[in-house]
Amino acid sequence: MSLPLAASLALPACKRIEGSVEKPVLPLVLRGGRVFFNDRWQTLDVGIDEAGKLRFAGDFRGLETIDVTGRVVSPGFIDILADNSTEPENTFQIFEKYKITDGVTTALQMHGGSANCGAYYKHFAGVPHAINYGVSTFVMAIRAGAGGRRVIEKNLDEGALGVSHSLEYQPAPYAEMLEYAKLAKKYERPMFLHLRYSSSEKELDGVDEAIRLARESGARVHIDHLHSTGGTFHMDQALEKIRSANAEGLSITTCVYPYSYWATYLSNNRFANGWQQRYRLSYSDLTIVGSSERLTARTFAHYRKSSRLAAVPEGTMPLDKTVDLALKEDFCMIGSDGGIQFEPRANSHPRGAGCFATAIRHALDTGLPLEKIIQKMTLLPRSVVHPALKDRGILEDGAIADLTVFDPQTIRGNATIENPNQFSSGIDLVIVRGKIAFRDSNLLAKHGSAIKA
Repeated sequence: MSLPLAASLALPACKRIEGSVEKPVLPLVLRGGRVFFNDRWQTLDVGIDEAGKLRFAGDFRGLETIDVTGRVVSPGFIDILADNSTEPENTFQIFEKYKITDGVTTALQMHGGSANCGAYYKHFAGVPHAINYGVSTFVMAIRAGAGGRRVIEKNLDEGALGVSHSLEYQPAPYAEMLEYAKLAKKYERPMFLHLRYSSSEKELDGVDEAIRLARESGARVHIDHLHSTGGTFHMDQALEKIRSANAEGLSITTCVYPYSYWATYLSNNRFANGWQQRYRLSYSDLTIVGSSERLTARTFAHYRKSSRLAAVPEGTMPLDKTVDLALKEDFCMIGSDGGIQFEPRANSHPRGAGCFATAIRHALDTGLPLEKIIQKMTLLPRSVVHPALKDRGILEDGAIADLTVFDPQTIRGNATIENPNQFSSGIDLVIVRGKIAFRDSNLLAKHGSAIKA
């Protein structure tokens, strides 16, 4: 005799049979994994009920039990700075395939987004998703048109997760930016900023501007990829400014990706006249991503017209002087700022496919505690996109069962500049909304859903 499956938040009552107590039955149990639970590492069984919720209390058994001994069971990784295109459905399929094999269960486009969030969510609701998805309101695509403020408010009313703008790529007056920040505050959504400057001489001015926006609007402000825009040359000073601002009661967070080089489209403002002096680079330092082709003055001009993505040399942003300093701060998390482009010749930074496995490998190799780097990929992003992510990014009874199971010995990102579309190693199992979505290198069910405010 067996009990019915759990159908509510409460575990089914145990029933005594011939002097014994039958264990509650759950659809899925992960047995014997390492879990950071109640502020300490434990070997703990993780149950998932019929509603796709986590269960830790009680002695239960599973209709399906997976032995994950020696593996870490983590909340699914949350990429708050994913660059998932809003183009045709097969773009999502390629994008999500690489994200889920990097352990990502939720990818949010908060650096960009959509100019029409209501239409975006409506359209993609009809597309099967391997992972959860969501967008911010994309100021860059709105402000040049009529009714900018009205359109932004409409997007926020229709579920946009925040307000985003990239000041370096599309400069806007401070007064205009303050209005956007006030809208973010009105709707209690975060404001995501790619800062105005990335040169050695002026990068800290961009940090000051972000702090001023937070102070004068009351909005929560997130600074995108601080080590490539705002703290490349003066990371210690940038962090001190943010630390001091938070100490006075402001709410400022930031993110980094675990690579020592950046890449961006040759057509954008970062490569406007004077870029060699700003970044201390030459044509031959630039490589077309997805190849080993180094640029010349002639090919630079050619690719600038066709908007190809170029990478700067490794070591341009030394990890020990940028990323490692930032990751010591409680307000800094991991965000890929990376997309996936069409196969077979991808032209996207390796961070799109390998950011999270690379971050864990880097943390383990440099002595950052495993629980700290996991928190920077789960709990911290959850706190920024709140309350939309309130039931994700955390291991507790009743939370949504978005989970990533990995081997800490073998986990690593394999994507490179020459071949950016490569799966990460060491990710054994990914569960999205209580269903197995990736297992033993195989993509399975698609149960991802929209994340809306």
